[in-house]
Amino acid sequence: MTKVTLHFNLSRPLAGEDFDNIVAVHSTYGMARVQPSPAMDKLTVDYDASRLSKLDVEAELLKHGLPIAV
Repeated sequence: MTKVTLHFNLSRPLAGEDFDNIVAVHSTYGMARVQPSPAMDKLTVDYDASRLSKLDVEAELLKHGLPIAV
């Protein structure tokens, strides 16, 4: 396992429904942790780089409706 951490700025602050989507992202194989910042304006993502690429991670976050700024 090759653990990589990415930081994403958000295009808007997180809202209530976004937290359910964060939980859903954890079911993606290779995603280890998705954690919002205390200000709810950034996400920190830990993932297994032997399973996913940075583009895969971005695609998963967008697929789950998270407002990352790409």
